Amino acid sequence: MAELKFSDLVEPVAVDQKTALRITVLGGGSFGTAMANLAVRNGCDTMIWIRDAAAAEEINQTHINKRYLPDYTLETGLRAVSDLEVAVRDRDIILVAIPSHSFRDVLKQIAPFITAQAVVSLTKGIEAKTFSFMSDIIRAELPEVPYGVLSGPNLAREIMASMPSGTVIASESELVRYAVQHALHSALFRVFGSDDVHGVELGGALKNIYAVAMGMGAAYNIGENTKSMILTRALAEMSRFAVKQGANPLTFLGLSGVGDLFATCNSPLSRNYQIGYALGSGKTLDEATKALGQTAEGINTIVQVRAKAQELDVYMPITNALYEVIFENAPPMTIALSLMKNGHRSDVEFVLPHHEV
Repeated sequence: MAELKFSDLVEPVAVDQKTALRITVLGGGSFGTAMANLAVRNGCDTMIWIRDAAAAEEINQTHINKRYLPDYTLETGLRAVSDLEVAVRDRDIILVAIPSHSFRDVLKQIAPFITAQAVVSLTKGIEAKTFSFMSDIIRAELPEVPYGVLSGPNLAREIMASMPSGTVIASESELVRYAVQHALHSALFRVFGSDDVHGVELGGALKNIYAVAMGMGAAYNIGENTKSMILTRALAEMSRFAVKQGANPLTFLGLSGVGDLFATCNSPLSRNYQIGYALGSGKTLDEATKALGQTAEGINTIVQVRAKAQELDVYMPITNALYEVIFENAPPMTIALSLMKNGHRSDVEFVLPHHEV
């Protein structure tokens, strides 16, 4: 695979600068669609791949993604396709917005004919069987292609409504970071850079756990003090786990960490918040999932992260509590009260170690 040679990408993009990069988004969910729409607005030659040929044709005819974003009209320049080879051949950047359980399979399918100079994950999740991050899967399945991950407080409906938002592109390649900034950065959507790929990924994956917790708490009408405690203790859990995975804990002070955590945990638009609210309202997991009608990555992430945390001996009481409530039918209030009775700990353990409390 040739070295990245995006012309003029020698410094971060100006807000008003257009680009003619050829972009494909794999996956027609809400966030993938929103990113594809942004790329078109920025002057990119943009396609979106959707498995269902009928759904792709409907988008081309109506310029609406009726399943995921029925209230928003898409840019007329966005082309939807259902043929994977057509979608990825002769493209500059591939943005992959495929659920984590299908991510590797789709990359295997595109490997024989991909010509992109960068592949960027938009997926916030962890592969269940291997506990692999999406960047690890890209590196394994497309070893010669430069890669990155995009993550942040990015609720698709707000982006589609042109509400100011920001995100983080993480890559060890400076050119990949600049290319994605050129493709997506605008006056209403700021794209910040990072080289901590796993840190940015973990922020996007782990916050889903705590969005479930916050939604569940909302069903019980918790107060502002309780919300603040959940958010900050969630950030502590995330940082502890991330350090064990080789990430920089300071990454969690940025958009992909506390920013994404705050947005997801406080928004009824979040799928994970919604499923948590349904569970807190007395629905079973099956009932809550069926009512939502979309994937809530947080449920799978709870199972995966709990197992990995036990393996690595990472203290994650909120994650453990959610597992007991959702999968072992423990009474939510009983578990919540037990959390409050946990022993003395320092507030920020990277400042004051727990053994010194």
